[in-house]
Amino acid sequence: MDSSRTFERESPAGGVAQPGPADVIRFRGHRGGVISMHRALAHFRLGPMNLITAISLFVFFLSVWLALLPLICGLWSRILAAGIRVLPLRAELVLAQHHWTPYLRFGIPYFRMEPLLPSLETWSLTCAATLLLFAATFLLSGRWIPVIYLSRGVLLVQATALLYFALLPARFPHTPESYIGGLVTSGMALISTVPLLFGLTYYIFDFGLLRKALLTAITMAHLTLFLPFQVLLQALVLQKTVLFMPVLYIIFGMPLDVLLIIAFYSWGMTWSFRSVKLRNE
Repeated sequence: MDSSRTFERESPAGGVAQPGPADVIRFRGHRGGVISMHRALAHFRLGPMNLITAISLFVFFLSVWLALLPLICGLWSRILAAGIRVLPLRAELVLAQHHWTPYLRFGIPYFRMEPLLPSLETWSLTCAATLLLFAATFLLSGRWIPVIYLSRGVLLVQATALLYFALLPARFPHTPESYIGGLVTSGMALISTVPLLFGLTYYIFDFGLLRKALLTAITMAHLTLFLPFQVLLQALVLQKTVLFMPVLYIIFGMPLDVLLIIAFYSWGMTWSFRSVKLRNE
């Protein structure tokens, strides 16, 4: 966007008035440079074709996802079964059968595992490691501020888990079986909402039909392949003790999947818009 047009205002007579002092200050950064409008807002045009494209892509991807859901659940089952064979994982693969319609039947895979409360040794070692890592964050320079606060947030979650299992270990209501089942179910539900999320936030921009479809397909495919490996890694941790379940759920559960969607969306927003010639054709 041309910075000279940032401050233009229409006068009552229909001409362009000169910018006032308030306008100049409003659009100036702290170093004196001009703050131009974001490219997404500058090029945003919610025309009828963009709206039709958004609705069409949403219906298409949701229909394809539901049609392939039994096959995808079968793929997840095979990956999890292979993980049990090749990894030091003591678990039993179970399928939770679901019948949404007479034509849509699938089995959600999850693990049946023995819940183990933390032993005194495990609790003590985890507590010592948490305290040492928290102290180490104070040794990092100011350039690592995002890493510092992120690390302290993760360690704070683990500290609350340590406190809970020190006081009320027998009252912990969750098991690895219920947690893994919830992780798979919530991940499947999140993937199902990707077409709707992109329909409201990405399809409305003029990136072209192919780019919108490509970004949606890449995002859903990545999450589909990521989910079973996320489950395997967390199952390996939970078979040792349920002490780490809170940090896995709050930090490395669905929030991680949401961040992946945001990352793909941010990448898609860096793509160039369609040219004026293509929009007029």
